[in-house]
Amino acid sequence: MESENLKALETLLAMLAQGQFLEGMEEYFADDVVIQEVGRDPKRGKALCIEVEREILAGVAEFIQYTAHSKGAGGDLTFYEGTMEFKTTDGQHVIQQQAVVTKWQDGKIVEERYYHPNA
Repeated sequence: MESENLKALETLLAMLAQGQFLEGMEEYFADDVVIQEVGRDPKRGKALCIEVEREILAGVAEFIQYTAHSKGAGGDLTFYEGTMEFKTTDGQHVIQQQAVVTKWQDGKIVEERYYHPNA
């Protein structure tokens, strides 16, 4: 199972590297997924998570990169460190770093936590 989860993560990260955030969510999120950024309330359900992401992406004028620097798996969990870089519609150049811990079940993401420096 661990290797299957890591393979799914690799495929998802390739999608994110191409800016295919919504497509990746559609493909890999379980219907009852729970997503949480540390210090914020969790978002529950695939439909809500996709809608929130769609709203965030509406503020992106130019996607520059999404790069995973390290990744691994253990049991039903995968993890990676990543950097996302983009320009917003109001002209800001954003470089965001994060660590992501993902829980998988039957090839789908059921829980995901995002950790940001200085969050």
